[in-house]
Amino acid sequence: MLSFIVPAYNEEHELPRTLASIRHAAEAAHQPFEIIVVDDASTDATVEIARAAGALVLPSHFRQIAAVRNAGARAARGDVLFFVDADTSISPGHVTGAVSALKTGCAGGGARVVPEGPVPLWGRVFVQIFSVFYFTFSKLGAGAFLFTTRENFRAIGGFDDELFAGEEIYFSLALKKIGRFTLLPKPIVTSGRKLRMHSAGFILKRSFSLIIAGKRGVRSREKLDLWYDGKRETKSGAPISARAPG
Repeated sequence: MLSFIVPAYNEEHELPRTLASIRHAAEAAHQPFEIIVVDDASTDATVEIARAAGALVLPSHFRQIAAVRNAGARAARGDVLFFVDADTSISPGHVTGAVSALKTGCAGGGARVVPEGPVPLWGRVFVQIFSVFYFTFSKLGAGAFLFTTRENFRAIGGFDDELFAGEEIYFSLALKKIGRFTLLPKPIVTSGRKLRMHSAGFILKRSFSLIIAGKRGVRSREKLDLWYDGKRETKSGAPISARAPG
């Protein structure tokens, strides 16, 4: 069985497209599958949307992405685990490519990322530069889409739930220690909302401060408002705010 684990916090606008893409991609693989939405204390219609789409809803109140992903993995019944963010769309090739890679001995992997929708010019440049260093040189997986087997997930201890950001880096590095880590050729599409809602200065400042601080900078939500401020876009693209509990 294939298990798709979707962490979600107030994702009523993005989640329908994400779940539809997962179902379409999973059905193309012709294997049994399940979709688990781990609802992290949403205050909007996230839960109702997930249930209407046929997903299993697992409630949580962590407000920490690593812990949410781990909770979904513990509840999953599948032999292959896919972690897909609630604002991310995947294609059949991502599922069949991941399954094929795992069958050939790959320990896990991910895919490159392209932002959805219009983003400012500085945002497109930022993503391109980031992609060169992160994907091409470092060959790490993005949190928006990661895959591995249940066995390998347990072997590395899952995601480090002491981290509030950057957990996908250490997850990728841990998988590399036990085998080959693969980046699928086709990129996944994830929301470009952060590039639309925040200024270049804000994103660059937050990004560089984390690089300098390293692990000690991501052991609490302090100064991680880029990830935990709860801001979302409406369907029209206008920003809305949501107070993150905890």
